[in-house]
Amino acid sequence: MVKRGQLFSLSAKDILPRSFYARDTQVVARELLGHYLVHYSPEGVAAGKIVETEAYLQNDPACHAARGMTRRNRVMFGPPGHAYIYFIYGMYYCFNVVTREEGIGEAVLIRALEPVAGIPLMQARRSRQKITELCSGPGRLVQALGITREQNGQDITSGPLVISRGEKNDGLPVVKTTRIGIKNGAELPLRFYLAGSPFVSKK
Repeated sequence: MVKRGQLFSLSAKDILPRSFYARDTQVVARELLGHYLVHYSPEGVAAGKIVETEAYLQNDPACHAARGMTRRNRVMFGPPGHAYIYFIYGMYYCFNVVTREEGIGEAVLIRALEPVAGIPLMQARRSRQKITELCSGPGRLVQALGITREQNGQDITSGPLVISRGEKNDGLPVVKTTRIGIKNGAELPLRFYLAGSPFVSKK
């Protein structure tokens, strides 16, 4: 188990392989809980345990790929295990992981993290001190980890932005419920989070 504030170092065997993502998107969304999103940047390393995700399926009206491939969403149709990053509401970026086999436009949105490494760096980036306010939302976690639009399409099975193996859900029950912050497809139960986690995003 990674304790909050301890030095975070990885070996290649710690990083989730491409085969992890080349599966049913809902399964991936659920099983990402408890693993760690890690970003090595020139400013330092920042990492958080994934505590909340949302699945986006190709036949889902809220999915960017629902109407086919475009210049904006083409990363979703590419190989699994790549980052899909987009700008939303003219305000912030969201980080997603591409799933399924190549040619199917699906992905998992990472909605919230529990900060575990690089917390002072996250606090500086977010201009916030309270731990629960650093990564409790998709826009917040992107800012806290220093993820940028330039990393759209990046392979997350190697390089500076990866997801490493964690402790699954630490025994906490997983809640499956409807997604938040959307209008179309809002009734679909495609959101997953660790029950009782204070780091889950708020409505």
